[in-house]
Amino acid sequence: MSIYGDYIKSVIRTVPDWPQPGVNFRDITPLLQNSAAFRKLIDSFVHRYQEMDLDAIAAIDARGFIIGAPLAYELGCSFVPVRKKGKLPFKTISQTYTLEYGQAEVELHSDAFREGDRILIMDDLIATGGTMLAAAELISRSGGQVVETAAIIDLIELGGSQKVRDAGYSVFAVCSFTEDE
Repeated sequence: MSIYGDYIKSVIRTVPDWPQPGVNFRDITPLLQNSAAFRKLIDSFVHRYQEMDLDAIAAIDARGFIIGAPLAYELGCSFVPVRKKGKLPFKTISQTYTLEYGQAEVELHSDAFREGDRILIMDDLIATGGTMLAAAELISRSGGQVVETAAIIDLIELGGSQKVRDAGYSVFAVCSFTEDE
């Protein structure tokens, strides 16, 4: 957790029973609307990664883009979108992953990375870990090296961050939530 983790967590809104009964949705909109909180969020990532010699931030569609782009700018590295299937205009590679009720697919431009590029994967939250692991697989297949996976929120009870660790990747989250918070 970052030095601003408790503050960032306090700005995130919990919307009970959305999108379905029994689910607590963690809404980052208030965090994005609060300029001081958003700055602290980006600073949390900058402070963590400024000395890691990254070549690129691979941000996952779509909320990962919101954090990944300013972070790439601040770190002086490239920004690479990992998109939902059918959204990229050039030659792509794709990876299917399992959702709670089905499957989804993410894609990456086939020329996104050079062999050995050091990549940070960024998303807004880690839930079941499927999207993060699919992005990591794409990056590995394209020759990149995943240095770490990162998110604003870790929903620890869903087990995704542990799955990502079990697959051999380091995980960083600014804050975490349990279901009863």
